[in-house]
Amino acid sequence: MNIGDRIAKLRDDRGWTQEQTAGLLGISRAALSHYEKNRREPDTETLSKFADLFKVSVDYLVGRTNVPHITLDEPVREFVDQLELSEEDLLSRLALAIDGKKLSPEETRRFVAFVRAERNMK
Repeated sequence: MNIGDRIAKLRDDRGWTQEQTAGLLGISRAALSHYEKNRREPDTETLSKFADLFKVSVDYLVGRTNVPHITLDEPVREFVDQLELSEEDLLSRLALAIDGKKLSPEETRRFVAFVRAERNMK
């Protein structure tokens, strides 16, 4: 089942019209129709809106899982959102060490920058 089929099924399961669903999402009915008929794929922001509206994971919508209701509840989502390594607060709490010596926040930032640069080269 592809994205459009899943979106259409979720909408139908709730008994919602395309017009109602489009209004809840802040998109046009025509755009929703294109998504449901697989003429277009939603961008990341719209895909997230679908997931939030239907209370399913983005992984379910894109077909990475057939279990629709594995989503993060709000406290877990807020915690996960705070796990960005570049944030000063998190950097000061990390105990990253090399050769037994704790990295400073600046060394940690450089380490993260190195890993990102290395990943971009692949």
